[in-house]
Amino acid sequence: MRHDAIVIGGSFAGLTAALYIARARRSVRVIDAGAPRNRFAAHSHGVFTQDGSDPRAMIATARSQVAAYPTAAVIEGKAVEAAREADGFSVRLETGEVLEGARLVLAFGLSDELPAIPGLAERWGVSVLHCPYCHGFEFGGRPLGVLSTSPMSAHQAMLIAEWGPTTLYLDGGPEPDEESAAELRRRGVAVEPAPVRALHGDGAGLSAVELGDGRTAAADALYLAPRTRLNSGIAQQLGCELEDAPTGPIIRTDPQKATTVPGVFAAGDITRGAHNATWAISDGVMAGTALHRSLVF
Repeated sequence: MRHDAIVIGGSFAGLTAALYIARARRSVRVIDAGAPRNRFAAHSHGVFTQDGSDPRAMIATARSQVAAYPTAAVIEGKAVEAAREADGFSVRLETGEVLEGARLVLAFGLSDELPAIPGLAERWGVSVLHCPYCHGFEFGGRPLGVLSTSPMSAHQAMLIAEWGPTTLYLDGGPEPDEESAAELRRRGVAVEPAPVRALHGDGAGLSAVELGDGRTAAADALYLAPRTRLNSGIAQQLGCELEDAPTGPIIRTDPQKATTVPGVFAAGDITRGAHNATWAISDGVMAGTALHRSLVF
């Protein structure tokens, strides 16, 4: 059976796109690998009417709402290959099953490549964090840290200082340039040049940063901007152009979320440098409605 649209990725962006396609009475299939990027966090903040909700519960609700439409279905599995056909696209799943669709939405998301510091990965999404707007208020006024991962980390530390007393951990890396150093001082940000040896705390909580010379520093949360990678090579298989974002490659899209390959749209973190659930939902709305219009006109 040939569908109007196949959506690769079943998190905030992909499910929103599918919802709008289904509401336009078009047939859509969502392929969901079941590993959303924010699965490590217990709460999603800043989403309209859903502040503090469990992101996994939000996704489960969205899945059931999409699947309630007679022209929509969610397929659990992983898409491993996509190709252009004479009248659309084919998508092959890991199981060998092949789906055919007139249009595609790529929403397979990103993965974070975390530094190999003992104690860091197991705290990711709980007390080791990326976005202060998503996870800053809860740590307000408490000792905070920023782990330097790029020249932009100094600017991240200047921002984090809005939420509490902040230390920029250079982790043995280069000192900030003179202008950045002056601004860090003005913002009251301490700079620690020593390498970071490990993170400590009860469970997934953070209480201390252990430095390479044996010292420890109090910290209730540590922020960083890790490198990211696309969760799938399907965009490259199809010939979609990529571009460089501050933390890694993303798929180039126009304001309608169309990629450089006709008939292929993309949404969510894989299309932008700034990431949160609300932007992903917004991208899904645009991709879904633009895809529908491309089937009409």
